[in-house]
Parts: sequence; structure tokens; C-alpha cells
Amino acid sequence: MAPHDAILGWDEDSNAEAYGAFTRAHPMYNATSRDLARRGHLANASLVVDLCGGAGATARAILDLIPARARIVSVDNAAAMQRVGRRTLADARLTWITSPAERLADHLHASSADAVVCNSAIWKTDTAAVFAAVAHILRPGGHFVFNIGGGFAGVRHPDELSARTGPSLNALIRQVAAKAHGYTPPPRDADRPPKLPLETVTEHLTAAGLTVVGTEVTAQHSTMAEKKAWLSIPVFARPEGDFTHAQRMQILDTAYAMTTPDAPAVTSWLVVVAQRPEAAA
Repeated sequence: MAPHDAILGWDEDSNAEAYGAFTRAHPMYNATSRDLARRGHLANASLVVDLCGGAGATARAILDLIPARARIVSVDNAAAMQRVGRRTLADARLTWITSPAERLADHLHASSADAVVCNSAIWKTDTAAVFAAVAHILRPGGHFVFNIGGGFAGVRHPDELSARTGPSLNALIRQVAAKAHGYTPPPRDADRPPKLPLETVTEHLTAAGLTVVGTEVTAQHSTMAEKKAWLSIPVFARPEGDFTHAQRMQILDTAYAMTTPDAPAVTSWLVVVAQRPEAAA
């Protein structure tokens, strides 16, 4: 089955508050944010863009690495997410802009950014348009760093396979929903192509005038307890279909009771580092 793609709902306060609470209580987004930030060559940066920055988890990681004089612009189209971020992350170096990622170039000068970082969101955008906007605002030599969920990129880290010792929490959710509610899961299509494989990413980056300078498939290690907390955020709650959030949470509780809280849960990510080429001498 295709990976769950939470596109809608981010501008709802319930989702924004739940997501913000999750990032403060669990390491997943903080860890992926730190991983991307350290790849962005930020030690001498003057301006960094946190693209699809949400409630500021990635901005927080960037703030730890940039010079005191540097600035961050966090761009996201969900005002609700940014309201959470403004309340929980106060730093004079950080500016919030409410805008779709595709309109990034409307808000920043050409060749003004030293780096653009995008965590856990690029597949939810019109990537061709976003890459063109990023290329417009990056200075020559500037870096664009982002990741793509393994299901969307069509990659799996070996740790994801070796860590699995029983049904995933998602599989148990489908099982419980089928038994208790007569739920019929969508057909699994093993031959369905991934939404955003590296080949497509490379084509779009090249068309935008950016060069891929590094890729890596990484593994994010967590637990069933963290996975349950993530699936409690309304936009991520499952199963899909005609269920209330209360029903989904009841199904989740039943499925989770069939697991071991500290059992490992591993997700795969494709990390991409691109660069705007230096101007010819």
C-alpha cells in the first residue's frame, strides 16, 4: 500500500498543537532536523531558509549551527503550525513567512540564501516548481538539503528489514479495524511506482539548474511507543476511510496493546544534498 501522505489538515489548530507536542516529547523530527542541518554547510552562513518549516523543529536545529549574526527564514503555508512555532521558539534570528513552498522566490531576493533545508515535506509539494524557486534564491555554491520518506522514494534501509520481528503497528491497526468495524483495506499494489524516486528528483533538480552532490539512505530508529504517539496526531491517524478520530484512537489503542512499547520501529529516508553551481570564472 502506498505510504500515508498527510497533505491536508496542517492549518487546523488541533493538528498543529498535537504535532508541536510530539516534536517536544519525542526525538524523531529533532533527529532528522539535526541530520539535515549538519549537511547544509551552515558554519559561515548568513541566511538559511527552513522550507516547509512547520512549528520550527528544523529551525531549532539550524539555530544551533549558524553564526550569531546569521538569520533564518521559516516558510510554511500553515499559519496554525507557525502560531505554535512562534509561541515555543523565540529567537531574534528567526523570521516566519506564511507562504506555499512554491512561492518561495516571491519573498526572498535572488541569490540571497546560503542554504535551504526541508525536513519531511518535499514530496507534498510541486517539486519542479519548488526546486526552481530554491535555485532562484540560493547563492552560487549554496546548498539545498532535504529528505524523502522511504516509501515515497522507493528505498529501504537494511535496518528497517532487520529490526522487524512481527507485524507493524500499521498492519495491526488494519487488522483491528477489519475485525471490529468490517474495514476493508485498500488493495496493496507492490508494483506501484514510488512517488518521488531519486531519478525523478535528479531530473527536477537538473532542470532547475541544481546539481546533486550527495545522497544517502538513512535509518531513523524509534520505538512502538513513539510510533503510537505519531499516529495519534490527527493528520497521521489511521485507518483511512469513514472513521471518527475517536474511533481511530480506539483502534490504535487496541492495536498498540498487541505490541511491546520499547520494540524497535525503523523508518527509512532518502537524504539528498544539491548545490547551485559556482559562477564560472
